[in-house]
Amino acid sequence: MRSTMWNRVALPAVLAGLFAVLTGPAEALYPKKSDSSPHHGVRDARRQAIQGIDVSRWQGEIDWEKVKDAGTRFVFMKATEGGDHLDPNFRQNWAGAKRAGIARGAYHFVWWCRPAHEQVRWFKRHIPRDPDALPPVLDVEWQHGSQCNRKVSRAQVLEKMRIMLAALQEHTGKKPIIYTDINFHEDILEGEFNDYPYWLRSTAAPLKHRYKREQWEFWQFTTTGRVPGITGDVDRNAFFGNEREFAAWREGRFDIGTRRWRGGEPKVAGRKPPANAAGSRAPQAAGGTPLRLRPARIPQRTASVD
Repeated sequence: MRSTMWNRVALPAVLAGLFAVLTGPAEALYPKKSDSSPHHGVRDARRQAIQGIDVSRWQGEIDWEKVKDAGTRFVFMKATEGGDHLDPNFRQNWAGAKRAGIARGAYHFVWWCRPAHEQVRWFKRHIPRDPDALPPVLDVEWQHGSQCNRKVSRAQVLEKMRIMLAALQEHTGKKPIIYTDINFHEDILEGEFNDYPYWLRSTAAPLKHRYKREQWEFWQFTTTGRVPGITGDVDRNAFFGNEREFAAWREGRFDIGTRRWRGGEPKVAGRKPPANAAGSRAPQAAGGTPLRLRPARIPQRTASVD
């Protein structure tokens, strides 16, 4: 009887408590956000204090006030692709995010079958030069299964990227961000463009398990996120850094790619605390309730590979 009572009452309570300890700090930052298919391998991303999303036409009509109320700090939105495609929701999303007070940036999806100069001409025509916008993003991936199946050499890819990165910076006055995935990074980008900020995708494991790269600036950690104001799944992202770095980057005083300050750097005596500690420097939970988090005690267990 005592064993049965333990199994029915005490054991579930213990397990629930352990689950809360393991996930609580991550979920407490943004309680209005969730994931329809969460993976424990990206829990470090959920613990970052500054969170955002990326969107395109596939998210449909977006209620940006609800998105902001859920704690969304930034959004990257698809603007252009190749040399002739404009996302039909881009202008609407661009204006809606601005009205809601969400920092927003545009991205261009590179089409390897189009010459670089044609793509430059296209994104200069459509990506706004708003002074309050985030730096633009160059989205570089392989187009497997598309009509663009011509083989492009690594040298050709890097040259196209150099042209487009320089053009994006000239057009907006801001250093672009490079978005990429695991396969493309391994094939092309290892050791390249190390002065640029990187936005990396990994939805099932820590970035250090998937990329040969010492640092990252943004992490796309799920494609099945759920955020109020958006119907269905949406990509969720985390920023590597603290509030001061995020604000200084937006103001042009901090280069997140090189981690160099251009004035106004913090004066800290002794060792600087890590910028991405779980729950550290999180200003408030979404909705305005101050957080009082304590480090969780996690039982020792054998390591697992995601």
